[in-house]
Order: sequence, then C-alpha cells, then structure tokens
Amino acid sequence: MRADVELSAAVPLGPRTTLGVGGPARHLIEARELDTLGEALRWAEREGEAVAFLGGGSNLLVADEGFAGLVVGMALRGVEVERDGTDALVTAAAGEPWDELVARTVDDGLAGLECLSGIPGSVGATPVQNVGAYGCEVSEVIARVRVLDRHDLTVRELGPADCRFGYRDSRLKRDGAARFVVLAVTYRLRVGGAPRVRYPELDRHLAAAGITAPSTADVRAAVLAVRRRKSMLLDPADPNARSCGSFFVNPVVSSEAAAAVAARCPPGSAELPRYALPDGRVKLAAAWLIEQAGLARGTRDGHVGLSDHHTLAIVARPGATAREVVRFAWRVRQAVHERFGITLVPEPIPWGFWRLIDGLPALDA
Repeated sequence: MRADVELSAAVPLGPRTTLGVGGPARHLIEARELDTLGEALRWAEREGEAVAFLGGGSNLLVADEGFAGLVVGMALRGVEVERDGTDALVTAAAGEPWDELVARTVDDGLAGLECLSGIPGSVGATPVQNVGAYGCEVSEVIARVRVLDRHDLTVRELGPADCRFGYRDSRLKRDGAARFVVLAVTYRLRVGGAPRVRYPELDRHLAAAGITAPSTADVRAAVLAVRRRKSMLLDPADPNARSCGSFFVNPVVSSEAAAAVAARCPPGSAELPRYALPDGRVKLAAAWLIEQAGLARGTRDGHVGLSDHHTLAIVARPGATAREVVRFAWRVRQAVHERFGITLVPEPIPWGFWRLIDGLPALDA
C-alpha cells in the first residue's frame, strides 16, 4: 500500500450501519479518490484479502464477528448538472448522501426523485438495489452508471439495459461487488416537471392537506411526513429508527400462487393486498403477511423486534447483537411460511456470515 494511503485495522462496523450491530472490519480504508480505490483493490489481491464496499450502511447486516477482510468506505463526492431543454442530467458520485441529492434536485426544480425522499444511504447503492418507494423506482430515471470493472480495473459506463433492473434487483446486485464497483450515477430528470404521485397513501396525505396540484416540494414533504410517521427516517431520538428500513422484500409470485395465499387468509381478515405486474405476476405486501401471520407491530424478543409503526422494519434496541437480529428474522420468516407458504427474502446484505439460506444467515452461521 502506498505511504499516502491510510489503512486502519479492527474498525467497528456497527456504528457505521443504520441497524447498529456487528463486529469490526479487519482492515478499512476510505476511498475519496479513484486512485485510492484502485490501490486498495490491488493491495487486497496481493494479500489475499476479501473486499467489501461500504456506503451509508443502511442496507447492511454485519455478523457479530465482523468482516474478515478489507472494507472500502466509498467516499467519492461530487455532483454535476447538465441541462438540455426539458431534461437535466444529474451525475452524483457514489459517496454522495442520497437524501441530500434528492433535496437538491427538488430545490432546483427538477422532477423525478421526489418520491424517493428520506431513504438513508448513499448514491452508489441506488442502482444496485434498484431503490424504490411510494410507487417509484430509481431505474425509471437512471441514464447511466459509471463503474469500475474489477476484472481489469477499467472504468466503464453501463446503460439501463446493461444494468438489467428488476424489482429491488439489478445486474449490479446479482454480479455482486466481485465484478462492478459503482463510482457515479447519472439521473435524467425533468426540468420544471410535475411530480408523479402513484401511491394511495401519498394521495390521501396530500388530499388531507388540501393540495390538489402538488409540486415536487409538496410531494417530498408528504413523503418525509409519511416516512416519519412510520419511523422510516434516520432520527437518533426515535427508538424505532434503528433498522434497515424494510427488512424483507415484498414477494413477487405467480397469479396462481397469489390465489393460493388468498385462500389461506385467516377468516374475517382484510382482503390480501396484491398488485398486478406487467409480466403477469403479482406483488404481495410482506408487511400484511407478517401481521396476518400473528406478528403485530411492536412484537419483541429480547433486544430485537418489529417497529411499533411498521411490521416490515426489524428494530435493534440498545444492546442488540447481530445474532439476535438473525434469530428474530427467522421467527418472522417461519411464521409467514407456516401461515401462507411464502418464503420471505431479506433485503439487507449480510456480511461475515458463513452460510445463508435463501439469503438469510443460518442460525448457526
């Protein structure tokens, strides 16, 4: 490693995640420049060290033993805006805080990101997870993604088709960081455009405020208010905010499977929420399945439990461990599977666990 590249040892990772659990990184380096990133990767290859990349830590579950390798903190910063008539191309470096970017675009009169307000984390994670909320997905506005190809350490640009976006999914996620490292993302936004409100809860909130023709600022304020009500904003004063947000992905199933789930609903329960997708499949509401499986908001087991305001959020209270989070996640998944025959898939990325079962760390891992 070059003398001017600072490499730290045994750095606690829990405080760098929104869930707040997990052990240390064996080594950690902050990559504020592309050269530093390349140097770190070459060093890791020489030393035979595994490598992981850390942004805002909002979608991460770190094992109590930590990560036995090199963690690269993606600290690349910078935002550029290129306007072309009714379009604006906004390019943000991977380390830019996501919600700060959304706020900036709204303040600048650019439409397209307002429904994704309040999501914690950094820009680099948005194309990997195809981040979405309140009826919008970031893939709808991504023009290109600049990546470092780890096969030959060259910088490439991937278009939307190259990224192969899916529901909370992408080629970047499927290939994993072993292939591509996101350096920057370019979003195509609408200059002076009207916001697209497609989510009933936002409609109700705006209607209650007497807003019939909302601006992007109105929609951002509404999204933040709704997220705050559900403890889905980072707030140290909120005991329910120490989470990864939605712990499980809404399951996407065939129409036949959706009908089978509906047939297993408890007598007298509300109708199963389901959303038809263009490919003929059906998206189910994981939060509804969890609650109907007998796990109400606020259900707890020791230091870990469901949020008091949202059954999709698993909250780590002070003193919680990663093992407790995993054990509670298994409790939730097993309850839903026993009641409805659906296996929920976790959204957070696990680090440091040696065995996964359908994406969830095994209880002996």
